[in-house]
Amino acid sequence: MTRTRGAAIAATTIAGALLLAACGGSSSSDSSSASSDLTGSILIDGSSTVGPATEIAAELFMAQNPGVAVTVAVSGTSGGFEKFCLGETDGNDASRLIKEEEIIKCDEAGITYDNITVANDALTVLVNAAAPVECLTVAQLNAIWGDGSTISTWGEIPDLDVPADFASTPLALYGPGTDSGTFDFFTEAINGEEGSIRIDYTSIGEDDNAAVTAVTGDVGAMGYVPFSFYQEAGDAVKGIAVDGGNGCAEPTAENVQDGSYSPLGRALYVYASGTALQKPETVAFFDFYINNSAQIAEIGGYIGLTPAQVTEQLAKVASLAGQ
Repeated sequence: MTRTRGAAIAATTIAGALLLAACGGSSSSDSSSASSDLTGSILIDGSSTVGPATEIAAELFMAQNPGVAVTVAVSGTSGGFEKFCLGETDGNDASRLIKEEEIIKCDEAGITYDNITVANDALTVLVNAAAPVECLTVAQLNAIWGDGSTISTWGEIPDLDVPADFASTPLALYGPGTDSGTFDFFTEAINGEEGSIRIDYTSIGEDDNAAVTAVTGDVGAMGYVPFSFYQEAGDAVKGIAVDGGNGCAEPTAENVQDGSYSPLGRALYVYASGTALQKPETVAFFDFYINNSAQIAEIGGYIGLTPAQVTEQLAKVASLAGQ
């Protein structure tokens, strides 16, 4: 199993949950979808954002189903779709919806699929903990990150009131690479077009922790990362509230689930293939993942599914599996 730093840190918590189960406690909200009689293998690739959650789900599932091997790799949402649409994987972790060109490739290969929502996310704009900024509007974020932007100091950001001694502080920007679903989502939500962005920011590739590290060490730095990485960083960074037109909303679970953290609240997916869901072990894994989303989210720093989402996603799995 390919492990990210976030999932490695979560391993201690997972071990505690498994120990609790072994001692007679309950480590999940619903384990009925898993059976110790199951055998087989499941291969999932894709997003570095969703990957740690899938790794947690896999470890918890395999503890109850030792005859099933679930392998999770991380090659980015786009890289994962390349494999998925060739039939090389059973599922693709994705932090965005599938693109038209990917749909065409899957169709050409006869791959049937659906997007299964496994968690929610507050894509978080980070600044240094000492930066005197609490909220930015979507228009201000667009002015900073938009294609052709030349803003180089904090004092140049339109309509932003900052202390005089901070206004001349250089603005250093960090964001994911172009294979990242997070990159696609952020650029469309903030800049109005997927892939549209200024060219002089520092790309961190698939390593979201690199953005956290950079922002921690530079009072003028800004980056954007999935909520789980913001949670993991704690007080080392500050998560900026975003005003999408209805006032400043902080990146919190409550604001994502009620829709007020807009436009940076989003769903996180695993795309499952219809062929893979003809295997009982794959159906059991996805049912387990959905039913235990609250525990998986708590371990990994994600935002769990609402009850309505759980019902809807279980129905998707059943439909794709022909049940």
